[in-house]
Amino acid sequence: MTLTAPKPDNHSGTEAKSTSATQHRDYSSLPDVTTHDRTSFPYIFSKNVSVPVSGLATGPGLIRCNIYRPHDSDTNPVPVLVTYGPYGKDISYSEFNPKSFSEVNPAHKSIHSCWETPDPSFWTAHSYAILRADELGTGQSPGFLDTMSRSTSEAFATLITWASSQPWSTGKVGLLGVSYYAGSQWRVAARQPRGLAAIIPWEGMSDYYRDRCRHGGIYSDGFVRWWWERQVVGNQYGLANRRGGKTVDENGEKEKGELERERRDQTVDNRENRYRDERYYREKEYDMGDITVPVLSVGNWGGILLHLRGNIQGYLHAGSEKKFLRMITGRHDLPFYYDEEVEVQRSFLDAFLKGEDGGGWTDGRRARVDLVIRKGDAGVNDAQRERDTFERREEEEWPIERTEYARFYLSGDMAMVRMNNWVHEGVQKKLGYRALGTIDESQGLTFKTVPSDMGPGQEMEITGHIVAHLNVSASPDVGGPTPSDIDLFLTLRHIGKDGKEIFYTGTAGDPVPLTKGWLRVSLRKVNEKHPKHQPWLPHRDYTSRDVLPVIQGEVYAVDVEMWPTCVVLQEGESLALEVASGDTQGSGIFLHNDAVDRSPDIFQGTNYVHISKQYANYLLLPVIPRKEDVGHV
Repeated sequence: MTLTAPKPDNHSGTEAKSTSATQHRDYSSLPDVTTHDRTSFPYIFSKNVSVPVSGLATGPGLIRCNIYRPHDSDTNPVPVLVTYGPYGKDISYSEFNPKSFSEVNPAHKSIHSCWETPDPSFWTAHSYAILRADELGTGQSPGFLDTMSRSTSEAFATLITWASSQPWSTGKVGLLGVSYYAGSQWRVAARQPRGLAAIIPWEGMSDYYRDRCRHGGIYSDGFVRWWWERQVVGNQYGLANRRGGKTVDENGEKEKGELERERRDQTVDNRENRYRDERYYREKEYDMGDITVPVLSVGNWGGILLHLRGNIQGYLHAGSEKKFLRMITGRHDLPFYYDEEVEVQRSFLDAFLKGEDGGGWTDGRRARVDLVIRKGDAGVNDAQRERDTFERREEEEWPIERTEYARFYLSGDMAMVRMNNWVHEGVQKKLGYRALGTIDESQGLTFKTVPSDMGPGQEMEITGHIVAHLNVSASPDVGGPTPSDIDLFLTLRHIGKDGKEIFYTGTAGDPVPLTKGWLRVSLRKVNEKHPKHQPWLPHRDYTSRDVLPVIQGEVYAVDVEMWPTCVVLQEGESLALEVASGDTQGSGIFLHNDAVDRSPDIFQGTNYVHISKQYANYLLLPVIPRKEDVGHV
């Protein structure tokens, strides 16, 4: 049952067995399989260079990496850009995702291009070395496979320090990569490894629990399962038919049972562990304030189900004196390689790794926040149209200082009305919808603003953090189980003047709404004393001690965090807030359908939103006045 919290130190038996089986392995006896090619490419290519790692909770390992560096780096050392991940350093981009590779900027396509990482051909030509490593337990790196763990970050830190000490390195290391290769940057930077000089987490979640695994406390099983099965476990070290080819070590192939003992399965761990104070999640925590190197955090407005929140939270809470936030639009895979975005990357890295600052990063000439403003309908998955439609604007802080937080109250006639104070229309409403909705059979309510609220030529910009305040309850079906929890799935949609929804480009080029938010009502407790708590961003600890009862017939007031967004409403356009009991359009592979996590024994029945004089429901929206209008009546 929802209210029976497991012991904080609960963790799967897989970990204990695997750790003991791995701790005493000796990889020092493995042969050196490094090869060097100084003639075939416009750079020196060293393959399977070994970096031993010890002292980890999961046992020793051997990181094998590919290094691409300029031909003159033996005498003229260069900065190093490092990526460390589980997808396979030897798997070409063209093989990993042929369709995506076919659309990549030609300036970043080469025989050594690799998914979500910087292209060696381009960067070595600009006097950088590229070090691309297989994470322990994957590819050619023997060790225990434990993605996104503390041991993974400790191994990554060892690799960074090793890279900084090589004779062809200037001693300065930068981190540059997308998604996994971005999320890992936050964690390793907090460890402050020697040699690390700057990071660019490009679309990278920073909070394992809140951003990725349990949205509002609800298990995001669709993505975790897809990611683990499609992108990670098929590349485990020792797997006979490994996606990246045979292991270079003799007798490198392992039996199924041994492979299972030498990895942690994220699909199992995330189902069995529900709270942040359990060992599994606890080991993945870190203090963002420990990040002190310069940071360029690049988030995507369309990444409303995985990375967006993490990029903004990482920017807000990193302890770095020099930190910058840049927002983009478009697909998850391609913008990283756009000419204009690569020039931003290079300018930032040149400033902090080479001391060549032509972009104003070190002297205050560069704005701290660089936003792309979504105004107009640019269609979906049309990069050029987005560039032509959406303009960029610089700000000096996030959230934007001139933000006016406006309440849009929900009424019984399904409207959202902007008011300073709640004025109830006099009729109490109890609006019901079925629990346990799905992407195929959505169940919920939709409230809309009135387009006529904005006069001719008027606009309203909404940029920042959103909170929905709702009063909710649940009741059972006749003859059915008594519900003891409620899952809330919220979606904010942009409706055009023609009454049709305006969609935006999602992670995979799919149409997505403005933003989403989630909350498991038994985890509604807010820690208002936490330093990160804000009126525009309720802070929840999500620990086993925070679980509160949900009793049928009782009405619960909850504040639901919705992920940040940016949109300009023009004349005749409106917003729609969707309150549902399950995933709705725009969720893609980021579904929440685990049969254990969303059991009918706990959730089945009818959910309600209560609207009355006593129960005010509203959407808190960050309205942005024009700079020139601030201070004027």
